Amino acid sequence: MSGVRVLVGTAKGAFILTSDEKRVNWKIDGPHFGGLEIYHIKGSPADPNRIYASQASDWFGQVVHRSSDGGNTWAAVDNKFSYKGDPGSHQWYDGTQHPWDFKRVWHFEPSHQDPDTVYAGVEDAALFRTTDGGTSWHELPGLREQGSGSLWSPGAGGMCLHTIILDPVVEGRIYVAISAAGAFRTDDGGTTWKSINKGLRSEMLPEPEGPIGHCVHRLAIHPTKPETVFMQKHWDVMRSDDAGDSWSEISGNLPSDFGFPIVVHAHEPETIYVVPIKSDSEHFPPDGKLRVYRSRSGGGEWESLTNGLPQSHCYHNVLRGAMSVDTLDSCGIYFGTTGGQVYASADSGDNWSPIAKDLPRVLSVEAQRLP
Repeated sequence: MSGVRVLVGTAKGAFILTSDEKRVNWKIDGPHFGGLEIYHIKGSPADPNRIYASQASDWFGQVVHRSSDGGNTWAAVDNKFSYKGDPGSHQWYDGTQHPWDFKRVWHFEPSHQDPDTVYAGVEDAALFRTTDGGTSWHELPGLREQGSGSLWSPGAGGMCLHTIILDPVVEGRIYVAISAAGAFRTDDGGTTWKSINKGLRSEMLPEPEGPIGHCVHRLAIHPTKPETVFMQKHWDVMRSDDAGDSWSEISGNLPSDFGFPIVVHAHEPETIYVVPIKSDSEHFPPDGKLRVYRSRSGGGEWESLTNGLPQSHCYHNVLRGAMSVDTLDSCGIYFGTTGGQVYASADSGDNWSPIAKDLPRVLSVEAQRLP
């Protein structure tokens, strides 16, 4: 019988939620690293018991933790993230140049084949990789050096590389998203990169349709159709059918096209989910109603999924890394809120229930299928 493990990173530790394939009764284990901010925690597709966690704090700095037994025990591994060569400077909020400065790991993306190979997206934005289980980390400098790095600037949350997608079909193809620089793609494993922002429009930019500067909040693909890429942007939900070379808007009838996460159904490549937020200045659901929206047509037409979710006086946000899906036959959808709730649906979003209610502010949610 299969099971599910949901890894939850919060502002005060990590929590591990487990259930059988029915996903009715849940066991909550934690907090791991109690009191410490866990920006992201993710397991390896090649070995579900190998898990990596990013701890960040002003006092202890960046610490990478690794577990080889499903989160029962942890060991700190190498925490040195050094930019290759002289990183130079990038644009600051006021338009002046600011030196590149490492702050934290925002996102881990383990290899599909090797539990010791992991990519890390960091702030200030850069892509790192380990091939020895985190014992050492090395920058892939081609991204930062691809020509526009000095023009990148931070979004409200910092200049962070927060999304990494490893194409499961095209060897060497990787997508990344950076706030607030845009989306980029490599087709040679990270040596060379190109901006993939054609078709994006951001009114706050001096050049609204320019090649960089767009605040991309999240990217998502389906493994059977990886050339189709979905994007939740700082305003606008977007779609590309040519691996990011061009984009079209699919916001359709959403009550707001501002939001942070976007995910794709595990078995239906044209079924996508978003969580609309009122605006970039009011980070809570429109009308105080927490609603997940689903499109079964790849965008444009959306339906509200509310059964089991609070529909009055709910003012929590759902952050970009706080939504995930499992791969069981009846696809499970999971998301966490800044109010400390984790919601789950075992029927593709038709019905929801809280599987954790009083956690700290949820920063990330990742679902694993267990054998």
